[in-house]
Amino acid sequence: MSVSQFAQASDLPAWSTLQSLYDTKGSSLSVKELFKSDSDRFAKFSKTLTNYDGSKILFDFSKNIVDDEVFQALVQLAKEANVEGLRDALFNGEKINNTEDRAVYHVALRNQSNKCMAVDGKDTTPEVNSVLAHMKEFSEQVRSGAWTGYTGKAITDIVNIGIGGSDLGPVMVTEALKSYGKEGLNVHFVSNIDGTHIAEVLKSVNAETTLFLVASKTFTTAETCTNANSAKQWFLKFAKDEAHITKHFAALSTNAEEVAKFGIDTKNMFGFENWVGGRYSVWSAIGLSVAIYIGYENFEAFLKGAESVDKHFCETPIEDNIPLIGGLLSVWYNNFFGAQTHLVAPFDQYLHRFPAYLQQLSMESNGKSTTRANVVANYSTGPILFGEPATNAQHSFFQLVHQGNKLIPADFILAAQSHNPIEHNLHQRMLASNFFAQAEALMVGKSVEEVKAEGTPENLVNHKVFSGNRPTTSILAQKITPASLGSLIAYYEHLTFTEGAIWNINSFDQWGVELGKVLAKKIGVELDNASNVASHDASTNGLINQFKSWSA
Repeated sequence: MSVSQFAQASDLPAWSTLQSLYDTKGSSLSVKELFKSDSDRFAKFSKTLTNYDGSKILFDFSKNIVDDEVFQALVQLAKEANVEGLRDALFNGEKINNTEDRAVYHVALRNQSNKCMAVDGKDTTPEVNSVLAHMKEFSEQVRSGAWTGYTGKAITDIVNIGIGGSDLGPVMVTEALKSYGKEGLNVHFVSNIDGTHIAEVLKSVNAETTLFLVASKTFTTAETCTNANSAKQWFLKFAKDEAHITKHFAALSTNAEEVAKFGIDTKNMFGFENWVGGRYSVWSAIGLSVAIYIGYENFEAFLKGAESVDKHFCETPIEDNIPLIGGLLSVWYNNFFGAQTHLVAPFDQYLHRFPAYLQQLSMESNGKSTTRANVVANYSTGPILFGEPATNAQHSFFQLVHQGNKLIPADFILAAQSHNPIEHNLHQRMLASNFFAQAEALMVGKSVEEVKAEGTPENLVNHKVFSGNRPTTSILAQKITPASLGSLIAYYEHLTFTEGAIWNINSFDQWGVELGKVLAKKIGVELDNASNVASHDASTNGLINQFKSWSA
């Protein structure tokens, strides 16, 4: 894959067109007025995704600050940036991760239609299917009770030890699909190197009935290996014999030598290739905890749901391409309105870890300032993504979203059908009423005249005015199932890809993670002895020396 022909997105003619549109009318476009002047606006700017199983997700983009002219200019921007060409290169297994000379092929992990998907001329499908078959066999053994611990008891607790994508993905998915979890089987996740994390999890499990999954491709990740060794030492205090490790530890890794050295039987090793990035790895063997918890058939539906979006993304023209539209709107707000943040608020308690998952997906992917052409971008790239479940969020940061002086584009997510329709579905109707009301309120606002008409004292009028015209995208699923969750994740993956393609940055490396790790190793050696340090800046020296004094 060659470097794109443009150095800066701002060099593209459509970028200049969009800047002119923003300068002349963008900041004064009133979505409320656009609805009044176009009775077809909702139909025109809402799109429905039909999943492989016939279920649907509605994406309503109509409350965004765009008219037909702006929308067409955004479509033209995607064409000039060759988003479709880069997309096709991704799906063809080309090495679009140009700084690491790697393919970016997580999409091959959900190739449930078994078409040929090759990297370096080799079809990845047989290998992917082999790992999936291994995951199916293993997960079914654990779930059925056929897999037992060293005392012959069935497994009751799964502890996934990983960090980054090896943790965030499985945590989010198992929480989101808790309704599908096997009764009596518990999943736990350890990621933080803070000893409190592993200590608190180990307090709640029994060595005889616990299975540890150690998730590290190289089996050398410092935080993961430290936590895994602590879990191993805890386990051996009860099991006594290292031979029992094989019944209680499995590895999500490709380093057979280190896995065997740890004591894990390499038959219980689940591998994945270097074209699987960490933040895209939940579709791979990293999803083993998910498959065990919700069952392999549901994990397969999860993959198929993502594949449905892959198919839509590859085959649908830009004007109707749902992830492409989402990405284009993000660029519109980020680069022309100066919006620095993006809110994702799921109106669903099961999705409480979804914003945290998307933070890594978005900010690790597009938090870059150098383009593929090796020049520093002269425009803003990745937005700061944040979010919490509503309605809790309405009682915390929604105040700023409604009346602050920052523009915060927002995505609201709701399922029409609840997994817990208690009180004759009263809770879900209340939740839905807030979902609809918040998006409407952000759009229509409340004018000075309306506030005065309510008899508001003059000294409070300005305090009760809402400017409105705050953009939202409403995402309404029929139900949060394994398939629809897979679709939602793939939507945000391809939205993030679209942003990066337009900004002409490599969304698939993460060099920014490295510097702190390198320095931490150096400081770690210094912390192993009691003497004061003087090798850093005055602040770091002072902090390290105070830590040594207090921790002694």
